Formats: sequence, structure tokens, C-alpha cells
Amino acid sequence: MARSKEFDTTLVLHKAMEVFGHYGYEGTSLQLLLEELGIARQSLYDTYGTKRDLFIKAVKHYVNEKSSAVVAYLEQPTSVKNAVNAIFAAIVETLKDEQRRKECFILNSAIDQVPHDAEIAKLFEQDRIRLEQALHDALERGRQRGELGPDRDLRALARYLYHARYGLTQAAKMTDDPLVLEQIAAVAVSVLEKK
Repeated sequence: MARSKEFDTTLVLHKAMEVFGHYGYEGTSLQLLLEELGIARQSLYDTYGTKRDLFIKAVKHYVNEKSSAVVAYLEQPTSVKNAVNAIFAAIVETLKDEQRRKECFILNSAIDQVPHDAEIAKLFEQDRIRLEQALHDALERGRQRGELGPDRDLRALARYLYHARYGLTQAAKMTDDPLVLEQIAAVAVSVLEKK
């Protein structure tokens, strides 16, 4: 009979996000990972596979969780500007919280791997396509309701908002001043002013 796991696998996945976010993929040794996660080497292998497998699982979990939240905001029956503003406000609030901020930094670690790791590159490309389309669809609904002018390039706006969202995480690595993050978010959302 197989023994039941003696640890919460989701909690360990969140802790792994913090560790990889703080030290980067290359900077996280297997020993450091085991110490920070508080699990035995065999438990890591049995539950998650290798260090790389755990990294990819953590990145997938993080990206899917955050992207699903973005899509949910965009599908709400509100103005597109309000939805996008809520998305950026949620990111800023997350980045102000020290614990959640550490998890967010896994994005930087993962993006660093994109040029060298086809699986991670594919994950981010699929996420980009999903979110850009969700943003584009929301912008199109906004245009139909008269919230955006007819000459706006909605595809370009969707791409900008997608990348601006990731840019906030990078900015949070360079400053811990919440006002800076709030200002960046406000400027990003301002592109949706009716023209």
C-alpha cells in the first residue's frame, strides 16, 4: 500500500515559486531547494520529478492561475477600462505584499529561460496568445459600446497591455516603492482613454 504524502503539494509548489523567484533557476541548487521546501530528496523526485520538472510545474501553475484571473476580470460585465484597471490594481496589490511578491518573481526566472528552453518558450507563447486574444476580445466589446474610438488598433493595444502587465513584475524587482508601481499601472491603463 502506498504511503500518503506527508506534505501539502500545492503549498510546496507555492514555496518553490518563492525559491525560484528569489534565486533564479540557475541560482537554486537542489540542496537549497530541499532545505527551503522542507522535503526529502526522494519525496521531491517521487512527487515532482527533477528540479527542472518542479520549476516547469511551478511556472505553469503560476501562469495559469494568474492568466485565469485576468480572463475572469475581462469577462465581467463592466467597461473594458474598469476591467483592465482592476487587473493592474490586482498586480500592484500583489507586488506590494512581500510574500506574494516573491512568488511573482518566478516570472523573471522563467522568462530568462525562454531563449534556452523550448518547453518554457512554448508555455509563454501559448499564454501570450490566450491573453492577447482575451484582451483583444474585451477591447472589441468596449469599442462596440463606444468606449474606444473606431481608429484604435485593438491588436496593438492588446499586445501593449499584455507586456505592460509583465513589465510591472520587472519594475518591482528594481524598486519596492509602491507609488512607482501605481504610477506605471496608471499610465498603462491611460492608453484606454477614448480617442
